[in-house]
Amino acid sequence: MATSAVPAAIAALLTALRAAPELAEVRVIDGPPPSTNFSESDRLYVGWSPGAEQAAEIQQAFAGAGARTRDEDASISCYIETREGAGDMAWCRDHVFDLLAVVEYLLRATNENPTAPTLGGAVLWSELTAGSLVQEQGPDGAYAGLGFTVRTRARI
Repeated sequence: MATSAVPAAIAALLTALRAAPELAEVRVIDGPPPSTNFSESDRLYVGWSPGAEQAAEIQQAFAGAGARTRDEDASISCYIETREGAGDMAWCRDHVFDLLAVVEYLLRATNENPTAPTLGGAVLWSELTAGSLVQEQGPDGAYAGLGFTVRTRARI
């Protein structure tokens, strides 16, 4: 019996993001960045965001009398970053939000995928809830990063 749905939710989120055709050119990374340098200009991290003290947070409570099941609310930290060598900040900012839109759409129930918010049954529902944009200009061009949270609800 699982004591938390977070591991399954993170695994399902990674699977969905890696399978999305719109993210084919984006490196999707599980957890914090490894010590290697990447050549990709776009990266999406699940279970990590710069400055975040945790990969995910959970809160649980009994789902009802009898203490047979628990409801779990979780927040998974995520981060998207994009770089552009010519220094076009507007392009970087727009692009990082375009990538966020893909993530949000993957979590949204649609006619084609009505169960998308359940992350393949790992949770009762999930949603994108918060974001924080950072921008920088440097000798290598423009950089935009967007930290965001995927919130879930599960019954365990």
